Amino acid sequence: MSRSLALSLAITDLLFLAYWSLALLSQAGVIAIPPELMYAGYDNPRVVAWNWSFFPLDLAFSITGLMAVRASRRGDPTWRPLALISLTLTVVAGLMAVAYWAILREFDPSWFLPNLALLVWPFVFLPSLVCDLAGPSHGEAA
Repeated sequence: MSRSLALSLAITDLLFLAYWSLALLSQAGVIAIPPELMYAGYDNPRVVAWNWSFFPLDLAFSITGLMAVRASRRGDPTWRPLALISLTLTVVAGLMAVAYWAILREFDPSWFLPNLALLVWPFVFLPSLVCDLAGPSHGEAA
């Protein structure tokens, strides 16, 4: 795994785990997040449900991404499919959020741009990763 892929996965995944940790603490009433830091409609139950619908997806890409980084450090070739899963789920999460905000015509940069980044950055690594996985050393002999 390239250093840039490992760093990109680790940063994204750790930030999402931090985001959801803060969301859980806020939901439990342990901390209060200032309204100006929240997304549009954060007090609307339907929007809150929409946001929480991302929790399993974000958790899945974060866990598989960190597992990929760990496997790579151990020299375990399973890092490739784990990274592919993580990057694919990251694109899906970004696309869903970008589509939602675009449909609502809500282009607040503090929420729209990070989600747009989730949609775009994995494509820096996906083509080479897919080609690498399709190569003869990782599949059937050519």
